[in-house]
Amino acid sequence: MTITFEPEEILQTIEMVRNENLDIRTITMGISLLDCADQDLKQMEQKIYDKITQSAQYLVKVGDNLAARYGIPIINKRISVSPIAIVAAHLDQEGMVRVAKTLDRAAREVGVNFLGGFSALVQKGLTTGDRALMQAIPQALAETETVCSSVNVGSTKAGINMDAVAEMGGIILESARLTAAQDGIAAAKLVVFCNAPEDNPFMAGAFHGVGEPERVINVGVSGPGVVAHVVKSNPDANFGELANLIKRTAFKITRMGELMGRAASAELGVPFGIVDLSLAPTPAVGDSVAEILEFMGLERAGTHGTTAALALLNDAVKKGGAMASSHVGGLSGAFIPVSEDAGMVRAVEAGALTLDKLEAMTCVCSVGLDMIAIPGDVSPETISAIIADEAAIGMINKKTTAVRVIPAIGKKAGDRVEFGGLLGGAPVIKVHPFSSSKFVRRGGRIPAPITSLSN
Repeated sequence: MTITFEPEEILQTIEMVRNENLDIRTITMGISLLDCADQDLKQMEQKIYDKITQSAQYLVKVGDNLAARYGIPIINKRISVSPIAIVAAHLDQEGMVRVAKTLDRAAREVGVNFLGGFSALVQKGLTTGDRALMQAIPQALAETETVCSSVNVGSTKAGINMDAVAEMGGIILESARLTAAQDGIAAAKLVVFCNAPEDNPFMAGAFHGVGEPERVINVGVSGPGVVAHVVKSNPDANFGELANLIKRTAFKITRMGELMGRAASAELGVPFGIVDLSLAPTPAVGDSVAEILEFMGLERAGTHGTTAALALLNDAVKKGGAMASSHVGGLSGAFIPVSEDAGMVRAVEAGALTLDKLEAMTCVCSVGLDMIAIPGDVSPETISAIIADEAAIGMINKKTTAVRVIPAIGKKAGDRVEFGGLLGGAPVIKVHPFSSSKFVRRGGRIPAPITSLSN
């Protein structure tokens, strides 16, 4: 497939890169490890290491070369692998930790910044391998640098596995405790999903789904600064006109992302998968989703009208991307990770943005409660209840939702955590003081909605 660009479009792209923070947020290589399963743990570790290092040995070099050739920054090069709970289903907790360390060693050898797929899919129940992996998560994330973990606890078809939800509250809390000196960084590498996509290139939730090919290249493009510039430049446009302007912008960004993805695919000899057009912010000035909402006319993100503004933004981004490519996938929409968005941080500090408002916003945007620091004395049951609420939104609305909260050990609401880099830093947000323990402890499965009977 040949993608052609008009001279005017090329100039516009150059302007976006130079002045509006447009970039390729990640080129992620998905690698199937299903053929690495082996009863001999040492043999399996070697197979995993060899397959990753051989498959992705040129990933970083190709990414750097493409960025230089096209003048478009490629910020991250990443790897996603088959859910380890499936690949290593016969292992115990200790064995799972060993596999995580093997993944980390391979990722560092090829030079990627993150590797996703230390994952389990437990929406309908837990296997022995699922349970072992979940128990291993805190130690695995605390003792590795690059490994990211995800657990899918619900889906529109299966309902919500409340037994898994109950366990994840304690797992998140323990992950934060083991890395308390780094403000709970291990919890920042762990996400709990409902309706997890199998082709997501973004961390921490990326994994290589069982329906994916042997290897694949997925691209994540991000352009909140570009969209913010368009919205700011059209203060008098009505909402219909504004939606069209955002759609046209998303169209251009998606075409650029597919161009880079297909170029990487050709260079690496790996099939092209999808382009994920997600407005993923960074702590950098001018690269904020919250600012887009404020340029629409809100004094501060989080005030009344925020959910409606975010709904317009998310829908326009998806429509623009769908017009530009038949290979749009992953999550594709607007992200609202608090610590990674300078505008969101300001809104929290001003008291405009609360946990409850963020939950409401997740009904209309991509993913969910993301990169939110909560008090370190929070109970495991409260974390589980937060997960249950978010999973319910995803299940009922047939969309992907997720929770990535970081208990800030030793800190209370109003204190601050710092993760550095793209993960940024943020104030600790208060949670409700009232207990959800009896609710969480009921266990069992919240049934799927009637809309699941769609076959």
